[in-house]
Amino acid sequence: MSAPTAWLVTGATGQLGTDLQALLAGADVTALGRRELDLTDEAQVRGVVGAWRDDALARGAHPVVLNAAAYTAVDAAETDEATAELVNGRAPGWLAQELAGRGRLVHVSTDYVFAGDATRPYRTDDEPAPRTAYGRTKLTGEQAVAAVGGDAVVVRTAWVYAAHGRNFVRTMLRLEREHDTVSVVDDQTGSPTWSHDLARGLVEVALSPTRGVLHATNDGATTWHGLAQAVFAGVGADRDRVLPVPTSAYPTPAPRPAYSVLDGSGWTAAGLTPLGAWEPALATCLSQLGVLAT
Repeated sequence: MSAPTAWLVTGATGQLGTDLQALLAGADVTALGRRELDLTDEAQVRGVVGAWRDDALARGAHPVVLNAAAYTAVDAAETDEATAELVNGRAPGWLAQELAGRGRLVHVSTDYVFAGDATRPYRTDDEPAPRTAYGRTKLTGEQAVAAVGGDAVVVRTAWVYAAHGRNFVRTMLRLEREHDTVSVVDDQTGSPTWSHDLARGLVEVALSPTRGVLHATNDGATTWHGLAQAVFAGVGADRDRVLPVPTSAYPTPAPRPAYSVLDGSGWTAAGLTPLGAWEPALATCLSQLGVLAT
C-alpha cells in the first residue's frame, strides 16, 4: 500500500492557493500564506518546510509541496526585481532542496519566461527569453528547481482567473456594470485558464511520476478583447460594448507578451487529463458567481 500524501500549499490566500485548498478539502493539508511563510526569508522557508516535512515523514505520509506562491506584480517587479528574485527565483530552489529525496515539489511557472513573439504555441523545449523582471525571476526559479534534481515538476501556465480574488474576468464583470463601453487590447493572444481547472491538474500531476517541465492551460486561444467579449456575452450583455484597442493605448512599465499560447501536448503525452476548453470553463466560473445569463 502506498503512503498517504501530506500536502503543503504555498500562496494559500491567492487565487490558485484558494482553489487548491477547496479541491483538497478533507485531505492532510497545510496551507501557508505570506504571513506564515515569508518566501524572502531563506531561514524561515527552510525551517517551516523542513519541520512540516519531518512531521509528515514521521507520520508515514509522503510530503508534496504545491508552490502556488509568487511575486506576480509584473509592473512593480521592474523596480523591485530584488524582491521578485527572492520569491520567484530563490525560494523555489530552497523548497526543492528541502524536499530532495524526501518529498515532491510541484512548482508553478509562467508564459512570461518566453519572449511572447511566437507565431505558434510555445513548446516546453523552446528557448526561454524573458523580456521582463517577472519573467526573468520566474525563469531563475525554474532553473533553481532543475538544478536540485529531485522529485519535482515545473508547470507553466498563463492568463489565470478565478471566481474569487482580483483578476481580469472579475474586473470585466465590474466594468460591465459601471460603464457603457470598455476598451480592451486586441493584439495580445493567450489561453484563459480557470484556476479551478488548473488546481485539479496540479493535484493530478503531483500524484503522477512525471518530472521536468509541463505546460497546463485551458485549451484554445483568444485575445484579451475576445475574453472580455465572452464575459459580457456570458452575462447577457452586448459584446459590442467591448471596444478593441492596441497595446500601445495602455503603456506599462513591463511589456506584455503579444503571444502567450502554450503547447500542452506534453501534458497529455504524460497521461494527464486535459484541462478542457476555455469557453465552457469560463461559463462554469460565471455560473458559480451567479451571473451566467440563462
